[in-house]
Amino acid sequence: MGDRVSILLVGIGGYGYYYLKTLLEEVPPDQFVISGIVDPIAEKSGLYEQVKQLNIPIFSRIEDFYKKGLAADLVVVSSPIQFHVHQSCVALKNGSNVLCDKPIAATVQEVDEFIKVRDESGKWVMIGYQWSYSKAIQELKKDIMSGLFGKPIRLTSFFLTPRTDEYYQRNNWAGKIKDAQGRWVLDSPINNALAHFLHNMFYVLGSAVDRSAVPVKVIAESYRVNPIENYDTGICRAFTEEGTEVLFYAAHSTYNKVGPKFRFEFEDALITYGEIHDEIVAEDKNGNRKNYGSPDDDHQFLKLFKAIETVKEPKPVVCGLEAARSQTLCINGVQESVTEIVTFPGSMTFRDESQHRWWADGVDFALCECYRKSQMPHEANYDWAKAGKYVDLTHYQYFPGGYKSE
Repeated sequence: MGDRVSILLVGIGGYGYYYLKTLLEEVPPDQFVISGIVDPIAEKSGLYEQVKQLNIPIFSRIEDFYKKGLAADLVVVSSPIQFHVHQSCVALKNGSNVLCDKPIAATVQEVDEFIKVRDESGKWVMIGYQWSYSKAIQELKKDIMSGLFGKPIRLTSFFLTPRTDEYYQRNNWAGKIKDAQGRWVLDSPINNALAHFLHNMFYVLGSAVDRSAVPVKVIAESYRVNPIENYDTGICRAFTEEGTEVLFYAAHSTYNKVGPKFRFEFEDALITYGEIHDEIVAEDKNGNRKNYGSPDDDHQFLKLFKAIETVKEPKPVVCGLEAARSQTLCINGVQESVTEIVTFPGSMTFRDESQHRWWADGVDFALCECYRKSQMPHEANYDWAKAGKYVDLTHYQYFPGGYKSE
């Protein structure tokens, strides 16, 4: 194989389709070789015929790949959430580095096991939060770490993006708390499609390039309009160890798409994205501005390119397990904060048959107002709003419900 990086792809449907498509179309063929594919329903992938033409071996389980005596420098894991940690740990134990897509896992105990296995293996792990690899976010994080903007006060992010029936029917775990086998999934806007934006707030506050700020308490509100087990609308307020407030508004239940956007308030500056400009702009109290560009200026699969480069020439991982753990920790607290998910009342529930989706009337306006005022819906006294309880994450080591002294 010479200098080519050998790659095992775990999952080639869903988002994994785009990993494979990017490899085949945008990475020079002298840079890599696909050693195998793990996917029990590979034939459903839009690239299956191409895989067959390339004679790439296909396996139902990752263990079967290694039992055949095969090896991979890099394993790209883009399977369902509940399989991320197990498949990644098998890869690490067999001498492979890992690029695991977001989120790491459903539960914080899985993440901690993942860290333990990685440390024992001597290999590295990247987590696929693509914004974290972008020039814009790296430059912003560098300036925040340097103290350029003073103390962080409040970071707020917002994204309302409707989803159709097809989104929730695309597999057997979408919108689930657990899958049919009892494995934790915790699929929700905040723990899947929009997880990037919660992670990003903790990430830019981290004390090092490969670290994130850690939430110590969180309160949430959870709602749904779709006929699912978990929530399709989530709002949470967390506080970090340093006392910074982190607010996130995320929904798949609204009529309109709004965002993504964020507002980061510091002692000496305000940093915004998506409010006026489609770029990250910092403005200090004297009116001085710094433009960072957009995190979307970089290729969505820069994470894949970086992973291949890191196999060839080892370098520090900018977004690994420690950096991504804060999102999982917060999500576990969010799930425990709400004892009963609120179903929007029938008077608010509407069906758009032309688009094959449900939506909750007025929720987009309500969340926009809450974002503008830095409030949660229950604080704005909406009659459908119901607050959860604060969950202490200081010694949180086990989901669900476990608090264990360190």
